[in-house]
Amino acid sequence: MCIFCKIVNKEIPNNTVLENEEFLCFHDINPACKIHVLIIPKAHYDSFDVTPPSVMKGLTAFTHQVAEKLGVKQSGYRLITNIGNDGGQEVPHLHFHLLAGERVGRLVGEK
Repeated sequence: MCIFCKIVNKEIPNNTVLENEEFLCFHDINPACKIHVLIIPKAHYDSFDVTPPSVMKGLTAFTHQVAEKLGVKQSGYRLITNIGNDGGQEVPHLHFHLLAGERVGRLVGEK
């Protein structure tokens, strides 16, 4: 069982921002920005590539709610998902990083 599934099952504590029956948002334990949260489906999908569009539709709506709750919908935020080894995915469970609360730096390779 992956670490995010253990968090969903309440085997590992987290600092929850928002939760519903299908999705969970919690603070990253190693934040890269003033606001750095992770948004995950409670059901396990290894990555974006294998997640059904119906789940992504719900995840999109949930992400809008997270941005509203964090008060960053107007000021802006960066939303990132990593896919596979070359994409930098460390946990094999679909998750989005929402970074906000300050000006987010350039992406790797961006000029």
